Amino acid sequence: MTTDAHTADQPYLTAKGFCITSGLWLVVATFMGLLGATELIAPDLTENIGWLVFGRIRPIHVNLVLFGFVTPGLLGAAFYYFPRLLRTRIYSDKLGVVTVLLWNLTLVAAVVSLAAGHTQGREYAEMIWPIDMLVVAVFVLVFINLIMTVRQRREPVLYVSVWYVCAAVVLTGATFSLGNVIWQPTSGALVGIPDAILLWFYGHNVFGLLLTPLAAGVAYYVIPRACQSPLYSHTLSLLGFWSLIVVYTHIGTHHLLQVPVPTWLKVISIVDSVAMVIPVMAFLINIWYTARGRLGAIHADIGAKFVFTGTIMYFFVSIQGSMMALPQVQRVTHFNNWVVAHAHVGVLGFAGMIALGGLYYVLPRIAGKPLYSRFLADFQYWMVLIGVVGFTSVLTIAGLVQGHAWLNGETVYRVIPQIHVYYVYRAALGLMIFISAVLGLYNILRTLYFNPGEAR
Repeated sequence: MTTDAHTADQPYLTAKGFCITSGLWLVVATFMGLLGATELIAPDLTENIGWLVFGRIRPIHVNLVLFGFVTPGLLGAAFYYFPRLLRTRIYSDKLGVVTVLLWNLTLVAAVVSLAAGHTQGREYAEMIWPIDMLVVAVFVLVFINLIMTVRQRREPVLYVSVWYVCAAVVLTGATFSLGNVIWQPTSGALVGIPDAILLWFYGHNVFGLLLTPLAAGVAYYVIPRACQSPLYSHTLSLLGFWSLIVVYTHIGTHHLLQVPVPTWLKVISIVDSVAMVIPVMAFLINIWYTARGRLGAIHADIGAKFVFTGTIMYFFVSIQGSMMALPQVQRVTHFNNWVVAHAHVGVLGFAGMIALGGLYYVLPRIAGKPLYSRFLADFQYWMVLIGVVGFTSVLTIAGLVQGHAWLNGETVYRVIPQIHVYYVYRAALGLMIFISAVLGLYNILRTLYFNPGEAR
């Protein structure tokens, strides 16, 4: 892995922009999540305030976590390590700044339109057609900047992180266009079962072909650098890359086992869901063996600490995901809070932790100064970790209560009082996450712009 490309006087404007974007929208996204969790406890809290009802808050929260927090955070790290791995400058920092500005404009438009009730009504694909086109545009701009950087590189060997990032941007641009049916501007949807199949092809791949490869790219860069040791196996990294691309693409239909989807498609989704153990373990073995005997170095670097914890979360969420794809398991776990727990440990625990790790690893390097406050970063680490583990625990319990009650013929509304206490715990944990997000944004801004240059 080559690391002698950039000099300290180069500004990393694009990386800075994405880092600030991630920190800022994490605050907004977690506030929306906290508000939604509070509404589940007290439904009358926002009564008669249309733009704050749960049905509008939830898609805002989900889309901001995906496209406002995690993706920009991972891209911020990528725009730092890309030129270092390729021994060249980023193709165009001006293009990068334009991309960051357009990205934030898209997010503002998404929040305003969803709060106003303008939605396509499809999970993970709620944004209306004009905003869909803006999302596609920003991915095209990111791809142009990255691929042109690869084209003008002085390093002949492409390290695996470069593979993952380029694949993530290209494949997401394609799957987003398909999943949001952008050739149907009036509806943004097909009709019936084909629409459900296409939606979940996209819905699952927004995690598997966007967040997962971007997070893997960050982990493959940060962990060897923090440990000051070479990657355990480049061959294993490529096995993990290609098996992820081949296997993950087809598993979205495991969300539709209860509906009249063709049986062959269900079988493929189940088999590939179980086969996900191949790319997952290839990645984890590679990272963990790289870090073997060097956990002290990881603990000493707050960025690596976040990233390594994210890889542990990846193990749990992937094993859980493979298990949930089995029809007998889905009889209990589907359509309830078990799935919500699974989503939180995947997006926040795995990809979110690694995004924060990437941020904290690159911030001092792009600022040319130490992190403003290691204490605040450590505090955020523990708040996020406690929040993720807490979310997973209480929502899994609530989901099992719901699933077994429904399996035994109980009606939906009679189960609600039984899970109310878990919703209270959920909101309390959400408050912790929100507070940590505010402190994290403060730490980011102080590191970049108001930092006296002395470590704390």
